[in-house]
Amino acid sequence: MPIIYAFANQKGGVGKTTTAINLAAFLAVKDKRVLLVDMDPQANATSSLGVDKTAPLYSIYNALVDDVPIENVLMLTKRPNLDLVPSSSALAGAEVELVGVDRREGLLANILKPICEKYDYLLIDSPPSLGLLTLNALVAADAVLIPIQCEYLALEGLSQLLNTIRLVQERLNPRLRVAGLAMTMFDSRTHLSIQVVEEVAKHFPDLIFHSVIPRSVRVAEAPSYGEPLVSFDPKSRGARAYEELTQELLARENAVNSQQ
Repeated sequence: MPIIYAFANQKGGVGKTTTAINLAAFLAVKDKRVLLVDMDPQANATSSLGVDKTAPLYSIYNALVDDVPIENVLMLTKRPNLDLVPSSSALAGAEVELVGVDRREGLLANILKPICEKYDYLLIDSPPSLGLLTLNALVAADAVLIPIQCEYLALEGLSQLLNTIRLVQERLNPRLRVAGLAMTMFDSRTHLSIQVVEEVAKHFPDLIFHSVIPRSVRVAEAPSYGEPLVSFDPKSRGARAYEELTQELLARENAVNSQQ
């Protein structure tokens, strides 16, 4: 059975999409069959993999709203083993268009069922909100990974997000678990970054990943070239950090499987 990870944080600019695409790419390098599902109307995950946002004939919007089969939306990327379900700006209106749809929070889970078995991992990049699109990602997922920027303001919404996850577990998706908290944009030169990591580690010692993603020019540049770090600059600090995070995620996954 594939494992489905949702990437969620209602605060924007925390490295959520960057984390999703780089973990997807590093998993693909390890010969895992990976599908990245872009559920963000900004379509940054789509463009970060070198796909023109306006080019695809269909996007996840068409699957959600127009009942277009997901097989018709699915597309290959330049990366071996890594496929993409692209997004588009039209997705911004989906929450309004789906208001009257029965069980609308489970649409994505149902849409993905026909293709799940083709993959080892499905990674869902959700928008920076706790609306219907993110809710669909959480209902479809086995686990949620939460990127947290190393700034104090980034911590403010964490309790709200964890409460939302708890409600989803109780009412919609009992198998959902928190895969971990990934600290991003870490600047070792600032006392603030160090303090934030220490604070999160103190309150969530079992959830925080030890691998910390540095603030880096190469990490910021890669999306504009349509490349993940593993191909853009595999020897950079950012690439090494994401490779370590991938290894740590796999180790946690093995630990969870051994307990079941």
